[in-house]
Amino acid sequence: MFQLDRFIAEAVTKRPASMFAADIEANREALSAGIREKSVLVIGGAGSIGSSFIKALLPFEPASLVVADINENALAELTRDLRSTKGMFVPDDYVPYPMDFASPVFRKMFRRRGGFDIVANFSAHKHVRSEKDVYSVEALLQNNVLHAKGLLDLLAERPPQAYFCVSTDKAANPVNVMGASKRIMEDVIFGYSDRFPVKTARFANVAFSNGSLPAGFLARIQKGQPLSAPADVRRYFVSPEESGQICLLACLLGHNREIFFPKLEEAQMMSFDDIARALLKAHGYEALECASDAEAVEKAAAMKQGDRRYPVHFSASDTSGEKPYEEFVTETETADMTRFASLGVITGKGLPDAARVEALFRDLNAAFDKETTTKEEVVAVLRAYLPNFAHIETGRSLDGKM
Repeated sequence: MFQLDRFIAEAVTKRPASMFAADIEANREALSAGIREKSVLVIGGAGSIGSSFIKALLPFEPASLVVADINENALAELTRDLRSTKGMFVPDDYVPYPMDFASPVFRKMFRRRGGFDIVANFSAHKHVRSEKDVYSVEALLQNNVLHAKGLLDLLAERPPQAYFCVSTDKAANPVNVMGASKRIMEDVIFGYSDRFPVKTARFANVAFSNGSLPAGFLARIQKGQPLSAPADVRRYFVSPEESGQICLLACLLGHNREIFFPKLEEAQMMSFDDIARALLKAHGYEALECASDAEAVEKAAAMKQGDRRYPVHFSASDTSGEKPYEEFVTETETADMTRFASLGVITGKGLPDAARVEALFRDLNAAFDKETTTKEEVVAVLRAYLPNFAHIETGRSLDGKM
């Protein structure tokens, strides 16, 4: 029987156990001291990384756990998963709320509870495809930047002992709006670091995370539909379990204004077409390469029971915002590579220029208040704040592909 966790370990990360297990064990006492009997709020906790963070956190027995997520169905599944897992600690005060963290009802809940000791925010637009036009760009920036500031203002009323949120490897020298939004988000949260400790982590791809291309492979196979992937894109990957552990270590062991990242080497990168081939092999198929999406769709529709050759279309990447390589640290940043066995830590980040951040927010809000603002004008606002923002625009979106 196909087991996804085993497939990820053998074919994607090629690690039999979590690369962060040693750091978790070495810091078990410090993690326990930081979590046990504490109140925890996890925003976006029903997603791939948020739920993995919760599973990494709960063995240390917090006093309470509140999970807020707009995906009501995913919240229900998270609760079933936690309560169905043998040995999983779930506090008596466990409350999943289907609500938007930018909503008035969320603010009511937060104030009534008197704040939280630990707050972790996983709510974000994470896909490069989320910049197809000005409307998708506005939704992305509202969630990742503007609403994030509103959350920080709320937290400042009852400051937590630790605040964590997820950044991305694409924030280092960004070439897409999603990466730029996360780079700006780093400045926004660091602007509150004089009121409570803030930490973040730049991530590799989480293998088979919700909405990812590999997760789409599984869905296509279940429906007998063809697979499509870029043949020239290689990325770093961590497992879902590892993604939660990165966040736990950064949230609880990071110092104020630090950015964590996994110690991964170029040889550990995987291409999406290779993952597709390995996944098909694990399901008893071999790839039948087609010249176009249309040909792959036709051949998939004509597949007969027992066919072992599975239609795929592997092509060159030609969509906006695709970075040809991944990096976690820029040439202007300093990283401590000795503190943890499996994690590097970007240190020495100063307070951002508050006046520049405020000016950026004014410019973004002014742009979004106009009906006629274009995507190019929004990109220009971002580039004025991030001079190294080398936006890649091809006029093509991933939504135009399978």
